[in-house]
Order: sequence, then C-alpha cells, then structure tokens
Amino acid sequence: MINFDNLWALFAFYGLNALYAMVLLGLGWWLARFVERWLLRLAARTRHVDPTIADFLASLARYLVLAVVVIAVLQIFGIQTTSLVAVLGAASLAIGLALQGTLSNLAAGVMLLIFRPFKIGDAVEVAGKAGTVRSLSLFMTELVTPANVQILLPNGAVWGAAIVNNSTYPGLAKMELTFPAPAGPAGEDLARDIVAALKADPRLAPGAEPAVAVSKLVDLSKPGAGVVELTVTAPVATADVGAVKTALMQRINQSMGRLTAGGLASDAPAS
Repeated sequence: MINFDNLWALFAFYGLNALYAMVLLGLGWWLARFVERWLLRLAARTRHVDPTIADFLASLARYLVLAVVVIAVLQIFGIQTTSLVAVLGAASLAIGLALQGTLSNLAAGVMLLIFRPFKIGDAVEVAGKAGTVRSLSLFMTELVTPANVQILLPNGAVWGAAIVNNSTYPGLAKMELTFPAPAGPAGEDLARDIVAALKADPRLAPGAEPAVAVSKLVDLSKPGAGVVELTVTAPVATADVGAVKTALMQRINQSMGRLTAGGLASDAPAS
C-alpha cells in the first residue's frame, strides 16, 4: 500500500527545496545582472578603462556569480559538488591547454587595453608592419596601411614585439633607413632616384632636403661589383614616419629590380 504520509513528506521536502532553488536562481540572476551593470557604470566614470575590457570584466563577474548560485542550488538538492568542481577544473585545464595560443592572445589583448601603448588613430610600427591603428579587440589588432590595406595582427605578436609609436610625440622626426646598394655609378643612380622620390613625397617637411650617404663599406673585393651600405635621412611629420619608410622601401625594391634587370640584360651575349 502507498504510504501517503511518507509521500507527502517527500513531496513537501523536495517541493520546498525546489521553491528555494527557484527563489535562489531568481535572486542570483538579479544579483549577476546588478554586478554587471555596476561594474559597467564604475568603468564609465573613469577614462583609464577601455570599454572593451570593461565589458569583458563585467561579463566575467556575471558568470562567476551565476556559477556560485548554480553550485548553491545543487547543494540544496543534496548533490555533492566537490567531484563536479574537480571535473570542471580538469575540463578547464584541458580546454586551456588546447586553446593556449588563443588564450595568450586574450591575455596580451587585456595587457594592451590596460597599459595602452597606442590608441586608435596612432601611426605605429609593430611586428614588422607599419600602419594606422584602426581597432583593438581582445584577440586582434587592426592596422591600415597608407595604401588602404588591412593588416590583422594577433595580440600575442603585438605585445611580444617592440612597438614604435610615431604619434606619441607630435612634430617633426628624422626618418632614417639603411639598405645595401651596389657600389659605383649604379649606387649613385639609386641614390639620386631615392632623393627624387622623397622630394616628390608630399609628406616630407616643407623646405626639407633629404640626404643619402654611404654609411658602411660591405664588400669591395670585386671591382665594379662591390656592395656598400647607404643610409637615407629625411625630416617628416612624426605620424608619417612609418608610412614614408614603407613607401621608400617599395621604391628601393623597384629600383633594385630595374638595376638587376639592366645588369642581366647588359651581361647577356649579343645575338
């Protein structure tokens, strides 16, 4: 026979526990939202916290509160959460090892957003790339080159490399570039071509005179085929240093290609 007294006692016990759990879940949900909004308002009162990292920290705090509430609800029903927490910890460790590169980019993004070595609109040189900072997220840094080309850099590469910010100190700066060149008339032609290209660049300071000089003798063992090191300098606006240097390197590469092609053509036997 059915013992209605025991059935009623079980119903009352689990019913009350379910009621307590629903109340606790509702309060926990409200508390999580309250903590998230409070952190966002607190971050909005200061200019030292980036909105991206403020959203990230507020969401993290919200999920931590919800996790504590869920564990408390499970304990109401008599479920041992010690083993569950251990399993979740092991799973988090495995996921962290699998996403090690992604998490390193996340950590680097947080550091970039906190210390702010550059801001949106700055002209920077980082990880071998030069451009203007378009956006900075928790995982990627977006640069735009003077040719309007998008460059996406993982934050781990940005944080782990030397960052040259050409917009920190406004005014004029000396753009300097060193490269190898053939000795003799070919190198002199290349130097004249570089000076002409710089004078035609509108980003050069008004009235400025670029200069190209031999800074090092690399190899003069072969007459007519030696190599020297040329250094070109020119005063430009600080924010344009990276862009002018990039354009100049492209011009040097094109000029060297023409010199190589001309040398090959002149060395070819006459038919």
